[in-house]
Amino acid sequence: MPDADGTVPADPRVNAEGARRLLVAEHVVTPQGVLDNAVITIRGTRLISCEPLVGAVGTGGERVAGWVVPGFVDTHVHGGGGFDYATESPEVALRARAFHAACGTTSSLASLVTAPIEVLVRQIAMLAELVDDGHFAGIHLEGPFLSSAQRGAHDPDALRHPDAATIDRLISAGRGALAVVTLAPELPGGTAAISQLTAAGVRVAVGHTDADRPTVEAALDAGATIATHIFNAMRGIHHRRPGPIPLLLTDRRVGVELIADGFHLHPDVLRMAAAAAGRERTILVTDAMAASGMPDGEFALGGLRVDVRSGMARMVTTDGRPGAIAGSTLTMARAFEYMTRIVRDISAVAAMASSNPADRLGLREVGRIAPGDRADLCVVNDQGALLRVMQSGQWLPG
Repeated sequence: MPDADGTVPADPRVNAEGARRLLVAEHVVTPQGVLDNAVITIRGTRLISCEPLVGAVGTGGERVAGWVVPGFVDTHVHGGGGFDYATESPEVALRARAFHAACGTTSSLASLVTAPIEVLVRQIAMLAELVDDGHFAGIHLEGPFLSSAQRGAHDPDALRHPDAATIDRLISAGRGALAVVTLAPELPGGTAAISQLTAAGVRVAVGHTDADRPTVEAALDAGATIATHIFNAMRGIHHRRPGPIPLLLTDRRVGVELIADGFHLHPDVLRMAAAAAGRERTILVTDAMAASGMPDGEFALGGLRVDVRSGMARMVTTDGRPGAIAGSTLTMARAFEYMTRIVRDISAVAAMASSNPADRLGLREVGRIAPGDRADLCVVNDQGALLRVMQSGQWLPG
């Protein structure tokens, strides 16, 4: 309604380019710590400042109840909302991206599963255009350089050993957009591939691996810096033959991906892993497939049949029985809420969901609430449940 002087106040939901918006928040998670009763100033798409509220009387702005945390950054996600990133259609990829944005993922990689090299090259080339346009922060290849013994939901016929020519072809297709490659370091040529990829500016993740500890240590020395969904599709821990997991959890060079849905990892294992890796190295990911946000049913993942029951995705074996876990139906909103129940510290979970993945991948201007960064924000309640999402200074519908 009009003010006393007859003017109509600006709608606080509108933030045109260059317009200034104030958010008065109960709690804000910043790189310096939690600010209670703080004012966030936004101009256009950028954060200008975040400072304590001094003298509440006379301060305008939009009141925001709950916790304001940085927009979520998902570095391992294959699709959602019924749509898949393993496509040559930009429209299909963008529909999956929009689904996850509404669930708080304001920055995302597009992950691709194992496929023939010719198919991957075409998919990468299409996604690279969407990276250039700002829809994605990069591309993640989960395969084809994976262990057949730990392949999970990947097509065994398309798995292969890494070689320099193939890696060059994949890098060239990405035109600088290829951000991460998951690789089993025990494969012939594995260590050389890690060196080749890191020299080209591509991060390497150890995953889908049956490697022993010395092989993993050599991979880290060669430049690998991420553990792909630790524990899952990985040789387990034995007290005399530790395999890859203890080293990946404790080596300071490694960012540790966790799928926090209570299905991939038991809550006690999540708690142990987060304690071992610490709040600085733990990274929440969804590993979501097209079934995320959809009713139970049958879906495809990399051309393989997946059956989703009670929100849990498994491969369909040749005899029709449930097989290996096939990605997830998780969202970052649900992962954030679930991990909040585990660690009971929203600022720590915000690091796991936002700043840690951004830092690990060298993503600039996202993952934190700091002056000059993009105004990507999520609002959660005391239990970590998502309430609202702002992307580039605009509240998203819903």
